[in-house]
Amino acid sequence: MRACATTTVGVLALSLITGCGGGDSDESKNSGASATTQAGKTAKTAKAATEAELEKLLVTTADVTGYKAESTTAEAKAADSKSDLKIAAEVCAPIAYAVSGFAPGDEAAVVQGKVTQDAKKPTDAASESTDDVPDAEWQAEFAESMNIDMTFLTLSSYDGDGAEKAMKAVSDAVAGCTGGFSISGSTDNTKYTKIAPVKASGVGDESVAFSATGEPEEPDGATGFTYGEVVRYGNTIAAYTTINLSKVVSGKPYTISAPVVKAQSARLK
Repeated sequence: MRACATTTVGVLALSLITGCGGGDSDESKNSGASATTQAGKTAKTAKAATEAELEKLLVTTADVTGYKAESTTAEAKAADSKSDLKIAAEVCAPIAYAVSGFAPGDEAAVVQGKVTQDAKKPTDAASESTDDVPDAEWQAEFAESMNIDMTFLTLSSYDGDGAEKAMKAVSDAVAGCTGGFSISGSTDNTKYTKIAPVKASGVGDESVAFSATGEPEEPDGATGFTYGEVVRYGNTIAAYTTINLSKVVSGKPYTISAPVVKAQSARLK
């Protein structure tokens, strides 16, 4: 998901042109204790979880009804690296990383996943030819069929007090990047014109949430919103970015996918 980072969240959310299975075994659902028990250690002595431990902590399809969850870690390794991103304002880097599928801080290990809401069954109007249905009705029905949350997820772990430092950097970025920022990758460029704090879920030891307003591809195009939340659980951080194609097209606000956050949080407690 690293290149999916800028490509999927940036290009898909803003232009809707580019489209960028996790296992559900009992072992996956019940493992990962060594990673989450780090919360009981002091910040200075906490040791980061390994990539393998984090992978077992990723939310699965069995954890969240109505969604499909999958690991994208292997895909991420084959794509752009964190160092390939060029961010116009350094203070904005933590949230730029978060919305691009990377860990927001100097992580020791990281894994990625994607959780997609089950597709809604099209109504008769949405599936019929546009010759048979009034344009306004067809467009409304089609938009509703695309009203699906897609959440990109990153789990990262840190040695010592690295997770706390990363959270502070995220908070500082939300406060200091209200005017937006631009991200340049190896193949794509994405520009956000506004960053604003939004109400966080309140889960974990601390959480920060924000909205990112994307620059329209066309002068008269709709303004697309991307929503992000970063949550710390001991020395493990979960970063969520949710896009909803229907809401992006209409310019209507939405929120981070709450069922996904709840399900992932349950695995990190």
